Amino acid sequence: MRLYSGTVCPYSHRCRIVLFEKGMDFEVIDVDLMNKSEDVAAINPYNKVPVLVERDLVLYEANIINEYIDERFPHPQLMPPDPVMRGRARLFLHRFEVDLYSQIETIEQGAVKSADKSRAIIRDSLTQFSQILVKQKFLLGDEFSMLDVAIAPLLWRLDHYGIQMGKDAMPLMKYAERLFSRQGFIDALTPYERAMRK
Repeated sequence: MRLYSGTVCPYSHRCRIVLFEKGMDFEVIDVDLMNKSEDVAAINPYNKVPVLVERDLVLYEANIINEYIDERFPHPQLMPPDPVMRGRARLFLHRFEVDLYSQIETIEQGAVKSADKSRAIIRDSLTQFSQILVKQKFLLGDEFSMLDVAIAPLLWRLDHYGIQMGKDAMPLMKYAERLFSRQGFIDALTPYERAMRK
């Protein structure tokens, strides 16, 4: 199993976390996002990372890759076993894409005014999660799940993206520290990602 992974890509980071959480045997192929090799374009029509290759199977899009890994290697299980909870988890993952991750490109490449607006959208959306985290350890309860995997790379990059969280986000920031202390998260960090936080 090979993962073509961007060294600073938050989507690739998610897939690396899942692979390390599962304790699997895999190879990570680092891809320079500014100078991608033709290999990525040959296996992904969108010429993006992450891309997972296992024998004849080629998957792209972080959520699709992660669900495949979770179904193929079910221990520890990261998606809820119950269909109703799994449906809710998928809706949360979709919301993360639409409400949070869609803002990153604007922050990285947009004009100052639009980047500031995107920072505020992320800050306000994340602050809402603080209320959930007052009562429970992780986003779906007391067990680490795919939702925690999906949000962890964004939380790691808050300073890097210039997003300042307010005092009302304290439960979220304590939760972030819990995520960052997990061995799977630590092992999944690239040297470039480690340098994002001093």
